[in-house]
Amino acid sequence: MSEFDTFRAIDPGVRIGHVHLKVADLERALGFYMGVLGFELIQRYGDSAAFVSAGGYHHHIGLNTWDSKGGSPPPHGTTGLYHLAILYPTRLSLADALRRVSEAGIPLDGASDHGVSEALYLRDPDGNGVELYWDRPLEDWPRTASGDIEMYTRRLDLNNLLDELIPSSRA
Repeated sequence: MSEFDTFRAIDPGVRIGHVHLKVADLERALGFYMGVLGFELIQRYGDSAAFVSAGGYHHHIGLNTWDSKGGSPPPHGTTGLYHLAILYPTRLSLADALRRVSEAGIPLDGASDHGVSEALYLRDPDGNGVELYWDRPLEDWPRTASGDIEMYTRRLDLNNLLDELIPSSRA
């Protein structure tokens, strides 16, 4: 028995509200998060910080250069952020994100079907890992015979995802 076995579960209504990233160049970061992904600027503090969101929320992503202006990404083999994950509401909206990323010439690190979700993996201009994904409906999640979630990692068919953007493919 570990010391963590005595902790109570967190309230199931808790959500991750936002992520705040240290970036080397605020304009470059805004070009990615706003120009490529389509987030909107909510507030800006000169050339040192900005807050962006989807749908008018106070902020989903904070960007700052307070301790990182002109800096480089942390070296491999160190601790820190693995990736931030941006949840899209539908498969169609994820397909649009793939289109945006492709049109911007940003390479994917990977694309996976996890059973519960479909995900695209890439890097922002500062080398931070970014996952763009949508969740399948809960009732479609793969389960074991005992009812536990059974996630997996399989190759995601990007052409099939992009077919979502063709109106006749959604009929």
